[in-house]
Amino acid sequence: MKKNKNTGLNDYEVLTFDCYGTLIDWETGIWDAFQPLIMSNGYIGLTRERALEAFAVFESRMEVETPDRIYPEILSSVHAAVAGEFGLRTTGKLDAAFGDSIAHWPAFPDTADALRYLKTQFRLVVVSNVSRAGFAASQRKLGVEFDAVYTAQDIGSYKPDPANFRYLLDRLGEDLGLGKKQVLHTAQSLFHDHLPAASLGLATAWIDRQRLSETGSWGATHKLDEVPVTDFLFHSMAEMAAAVAAGLRK
Repeated sequence: MKKNKNTGLNDYEVLTFDCYGTLIDWETGIWDAFQPLIMSNGYIGLTRERALEAFAVFESRMEVETPDRIYPEILSSVHAAVAGEFGLRTTGKLDAAFGDSIAHWPAFPDTADALRYLKTQFRLVVVSNVSRAGFAASQRKLGVEFDAVYTAQDIGSYKPDPANFRYLLDRLGEDLGLGKKQVLHTAQSLFHDHLPAASLGLATAWIDRQRLSETGSWGATHKLDEVPVTDFLFHSMAEMAAAVAAGLRK
């Protein structure tokens, strides 16, 4: 799985993170936010798996088609599209509530402790597809202050657009004086993060919380035909933090 066998986990100076799916349990948050729609229709045929698969399709499509819209607006439209896909009645109020649901999406249980430890060893930066307000709501659950946060609202496009990673690298250089070789991009999504990050030569750590490498489940992430090669593979942030600590003890 590792691209560069000569570079160890502790050789980097900054960890750049995708937030949703990696630090925040967006799949649980998304599924919970679909419940008012399901209950209002008295519909039992929309399983979590089907809902997340439909979400992945419509989210990625709308981010490409309307990159100037902020993420809550994208989410509202995705909700309406998923409702239409399954023949469910929705309302503007239900769509808007789904769009505003990010504040309720939970952090993974291991996130805050892992980030607090990693903060002692690295600078921590977020590059996320959400809006500034959306990330601010999640920030309170993450346990640390990040050295920098760059959102799609700041950049004007959504990952996997390579422009988001070019923006990240430019700002890391300007704001923190860091170059590409000092960066390890850490993310769950192969589609949103690993494919474009690798195309720009960034080292990557895959947080495979879904154990996609074992189960083949893509969840709320758009499916790729091939799994990109990553430098490191972990199944949780706790596992990554433990690997950093183990490397320091050698």
